[in-house]
Amino acid sequence: MAPATQPQLSASAFQQLAEFRFRIRQFLQFSEQTARANGIEPQQHQLLLAIKGLPAGARPTITELSSRLCLRHHSTVELVNRLVERGAIVRRHCDQDRREVLVELTPRGEEILRALSVLHWEELQTSGPALSEALHTIVHSKTARRLA
Repeated sequence: MAPATQPQLSASAFQQLAEFRFRIRQFLQFSEQTARANGIEPQQHQLLLAIKGLPAGARPTITELSSRLCLRHHSTVELVNRLVERGAIVRRHCDQDRREVLVELTPRGEEILRALSVLHWEELQTSGPALSEALHTIVHSKTARRLA
């Protein structure tokens, strides 16, 4: 049985993918630099945002936050420990099930997150259209996947 051949991408498709990746990387670089300039590590900022921005019904457990951050459990625990030390978050036992530990922002964590979120929101007002256009081009491309 002959191996299935994979579809080939055109030069245009590679350019579109490269442009999209470039735009994502630009925003991520901004985000990383902005977090550090405000005295917090980028992953710590992401954890604060993940806690505050959980979908309705999701609980801020280590397991849930690990999933949202695409991190292993022990890495998330380390991030939580560092933010607890900084006074940005606290752990508390769930009222319904005392075995379950929830992670919550403190007023200090809210303050840090609010400052960073305003800066990120403003940056997306500037860089977002180019990022959106790069994605739109890929999603709506009819010719990019033609055999090269």
